[in-house]
Amino acid sequence: MASSTVRPEDHHQDRPAGQDVARRLLDSAAKLSYDPATEVDWDTPMDPDHHGASPEWSTLYGTAYWQELTEAQRKALTRQEAASVASTGIWFEMILQQMVLRDMYAKDPTDPRFQWALTEVADECRHSIMFARGAAKLGAPAYRPRRPVVELGRAFKTLAFGEAAYAAILVAEEVLDVMQRDWMRDERVAPFVRTINNIHVVEESRHMKFARDETRRRLRNAGPVRRHINSLVVAIASYYIVTSMVNRDVYANAGLDSERARSEAGANEHHKSLMRSSCSGLMEFLASARLLTKPALFFYKRASLI
Repeated sequence: MASSTVRPEDHHQDRPAGQDVARRLLDSAAKLSYDPATEVDWDTPMDPDHHGASPEWSTLYGTAYWQELTEAQRKALTRQEAASVASTGIWFEMILQQMVLRDMYAKDPTDPRFQWALTEVADECRHSIMFARGAAKLGAPAYRPRRPVVELGRAFKTLAFGEAAYAAILVAEEVLDVMQRDWMRDERVAPFVRTINNIHVVEESRHMKFARDETRRRLRNAGPVRRHINSLVVAIASYYIVTSMVNRDVYANAGLDSERARSEAGANEHHKSLMRSSCSGLMEFLASARLLTKPALFFYKRASLI
């Protein structure tokens, strides 16, 4: 993606349909959006008696090590894991913002798609600040993906275009959406984290609608070679996004035996099964868009998404 995530001529076909989706999303955003600065309780001190995420979503849940942990240790771990997921979300939201802005560069500002794109970027800016404040309140350091993954992300946001960009955006948002829907309903989770998750779920549902629509529209006339290339690009991006969500340092920062924790987490079939079952709808969409080629399936299976 040198200067745009889509070729200019791609915008001409089906313009009214694309505009209609964008108009509905703009109307929805005008009716239901949140300001995290005022909606989230930032002032009440963190209660260590709460989890940071539903314990069933912990990478150690169901392992022998989990059974040995005290409740206090389990809560400390889920707080670190939730903070890591939030930090990874910030990293990818920054990639997302740049791809969307590149896509809309020099496009018609009167087009509702252009206006929705800027609305989405504004949402993501607020979300990133919200996640950053939430991670800090959870008592976590600044978790970042490993350096090679950061550099791969830098290349992806620069080179990906069209359906590859929007489908990758969709994968990242869908995976976060599934887990956060559980967390926001769970009274064991810290109230401020539940509020953060609720805000993100509500506003990201619009982003996912736009990403699905753009992916379908841009693939409509794609040939087999283009589909195969982009299916692999999306799958590789998805693998690194998902495997970067829980930083390996969360275990040491929660006071656990890091080496043992990483080993048991890597072999945790409960967590892998949870990821697969929760992403079934996403995989159905990718299959309907013919983006589940054999090479792509290899990376989705490695990430336990299928």
